[in-house]
Amino acid sequence: MADFMNPEEYVVLVDEKDREVGIEKKSRVHSSDTPLHRAFSLFLFSASKKLLIQQRSAGKKAWPLVWSNSCCGHPLPGESYEDSVIRRTRFELGIEPVAVKKVSDYRYCFSKDGIMENEICPIYMAYCSGSVTPNPDEIHAVQWIGWKQWLEETLCRPHLYSPWCVEETLILASGQYALRDSG
Repeated sequence: MADFMNPEEYVVLVDEKDREVGIEKKSRVHSSDTPLHRAFSLFLFSASKKLLIQQRSAGKKAWPLVWSNSCCGHPLPGESYEDSVIRRTRFELGIEPVAVKKVSDYRYCFSKDGIMENEICPIYMAYCSGSVTPNPDEIHAVQWIGWKQWLEETLCRPHLYSPWCVEETLILASGQYALRDSG
């Protein structure tokens, strides 16, 4: 887990089979030649099945001010994927995710503006109720959107969204995740 005397976060470096091969400071891992590491992506839904999307903060090293799925993050050394989903959702959105469920494995590598994302990144879904309180260091803006509208958006204007989010949306759309009937 994180060393509370040192607030620096670490990411878990992995091989293609998601086996740990080391750790690295989060601040140093994202570069033009980012090593493969663990991450997760969360799609957070309201009780009415509206999806929460976020615009990444201007201070983000990778894809600043780009719209993306609800929450992304990195498990800390010794932390499970599910625990990291809960921790980061609380930290970024100020809300408790409920019924956190892994829905698909995912692996990607994208580069933009000299920064590479290179991650083993399982896709999670969860629900929430109550108000979202975005952390301004992480999130510039949020929006609730119906699933059908979201599918249209990502199909018609994929360049407006993070590339991992667009691919993950297609993965979710191809599965049986009880989202097809929501507005």
